[in-house]
Amino acid sequence: MPAYFVAQYVVNDLAKYRNYQKGAGPAIEKYGGKLVAFDVAARTIEGKPPGPQTVILEFKDDEALNRWYNSEEYQAVVNGRLEATEGFGVAAQSMNAG
Repeated sequence: MPAYFVAQYVVNDLAKYRNYQKGAGPAIEKYGGKLVAFDVAARTIEGKPPGPQTVILEFKDDEALNRWYNSEEYQAVVNGRLEATEGFGVAAQSMNAG
């Protein structure tokens, strides 16, 4: 079943974030990820998010998502996003009711 990586954050250091993007895109593609949504001004309809920027990536399954996230390529750049932003990222399966 498909698995999704959802991140929501505010960018505090645009230069670091842009550098992160250069490495993140190729890593996402290499591990079969697909960009579903990228919105720098997402509209909140419930709760209080950390920021308006929202990214949703889709992978074949949770195993593929984990391969991407833990890959050498992504781990080489992910700290750039973590240092440049405040927010969170979650992994969710499409129909995991267990």
